[in-house]
Amino acid sequence: MPDLWSDLLACLDLTAPPPARPAGAEGAPVVFEGRNQRLGYHRLFGGQLLAQFARAAALACPGKGVKSLHALFPREGRTDEPVRYEVERHREGGTFAVLTVKALQEAGVIATASVSLHAAEDGPDHQTVAKVPPVLGPEHRVDIGLLPWETRASADLDSAASGPPELDLWMRIPETDPDHAPALAAYATDLSLIGTALRPVEGVGQRDAGTAFTSAVTSHTLWFHRPFRTGGWLLLRQHSPLLAHGRCFGRGDVLTEDGTLVASYAQEALLRFRG
Repeated sequence: MPDLWSDLLACLDLTAPPPARPAGAEGAPVVFEGRNQRLGYHRLFGGQLLAQFARAAALACPGKGVKSLHALFPREGRTDEPVRYEVERHREGGTFAVLTVKALQEAGVIATASVSLHAAEDGPDHQTVAKVPPVLGPEHRVDIGLLPWETRASADLDSAASGPPELDLWMRIPETDPDHAPALAAYATDLSLIGTALRPVEGVGQRDAGTAFTSAVTSHTLWFHRPFRTGGWLLLRQHSPLLAHGRCFGRGDVLTEDGTLVASYAQEALLRFRG
């Protein structure tokens, strides 16, 4: 397997293939192409698509940052075929922009995203969130296979023992281009909400995927509240209030070590238990 960090960064380097219609033609979308992670899986990881959606939207509207992103995943993506991103700009003003991004492969649309962007403005700054605890010690270090950086967790999602549907996940993404920070955070938020939803179920853990249960993310939403940088500790504080009717739902916040709320997210997923 290649170096996961370098492989992930390479996926964020979207290219612009020759347009199917002349640039500036009426109705012509802005098009980018992204390579896939080399993970050895049979389908694309949804976090990769979230990260590339964030990059495609930001590249299509220079000078603005992603404010919100709502993604749907109607079809599995193939790992042996690059993803084509078609960005349709519905409205772009001086401070706000609204886009639709389609992720396509030969089979058709594999994911869509509605994205809002905003140019940073000055104004009052206030937040109301629970106090951030100290960073967990090294004894809480965990290996979350698809995260190529240090992570520490308050619970073992692979454990079969039941517990509350909550998780504090600390992570320290290596320092890199600040423009990549939203995409990398988006990538990370796709990994552990299903495992969090499973915690109250006795005898089942996240590692039982494909044997005790089948899961697949159906929708994922992110809101970016403030600019932030990588290099320091970030806390993913998450909770799953519902598991019912073959689906689960979870939500979380992304906070810096000093307690600054920089992003929030929510996810719904298919979650079917095998008899």
